[in-house]
Amino acid sequence: MNAHTSHDGPARSAEPQISLDGVSKVYESESGPVEALRDVHFDVEAGEFVSIVGPSGSGKSTAFRIVAGLEAATEGRVLVGGEPVTGPGPDRGMVFQDDALFPWRTVAGNVAYGLEEVGPPEGFTVDERIEYCLDLVGLADKTDAYPKELSGGQRQRVGIARALAVDPPILLMDEPFGSVDARTKTSLHRELLDIWRETRKTICFVTHDIEEAVYLSDRIVVFSNAPGTVLDVIDVDLERPRDRTGDAFTEIKGEVLAYFQDGE
Repeated sequence: MNAHTSHDGPARSAEPQISLDGVSKVYESESGPVEALRDVHFDVEAGEFVSIVGPSGSGKSTAFRIVAGLEAATEGRVLVGGEPVTGPGPDRGMVFQDDALFPWRTVAGNVAYGLEEVGPPEGFTVDERIEYCLDLVGLADKTDAYPKELSGGQRQRVGIARALAVDPPILLMDEPFGSVDARTKTSLHRELLDIWRETRKTICFVTHDIEEAVYLSDRIVVFSNAPGTVLDVIDVDLERPRDRTGDAFTEIKGEVLAYFQDGE
């Protein structure tokens, strides 16, 4: 594995916040078993931004869903905060490519959804928390708007605000910017890094976009073709904000891309 060390990433701790230990996943289908993941091992430290990249069908989203507690591993285990994952929990906020907003709720109503289940974080009322999270994503003026009145980028910002509302230590993001245009994606990248710096969340980010991963991440976990397994974990030794056209950026991007050009 290559040894790049991130300038502003967290120091390694004795116990990672997320740990995948020998995770395998097999689905049953009409034509027989389908192996999606095979013996996946990697850790994510508290406060770290880690991306998972790989070709389509490599099991990236399956790994995401197992960490989220939406699916169970066939073999192996996932630990969050040292405890086995047995289902979804308020310690893990989730953002998906499909923003999955409730069309009948306003922006504020969508952000309030999780707060209605578990209550606001200590020191906040529900209204104060909604206001804080919408301000964080730059949508303080859209409180009473409905999803149909928003752009794709704005809807994704609402999804991020909703995930942050209950103040989870971990943010899990499954290709959240895959359906927006390039200009909007660039803006969302900058905004997400601002949110990460302010909140110090642990972020596990699934993407097929290698440039996106290099721009955002402290480390990149490279998945193989199906069945997905870890080919490498590459540390990104670039100060932020990052120059996408710089030689060092291009070198790391090429390092990741080489795994797929070699037919892995």
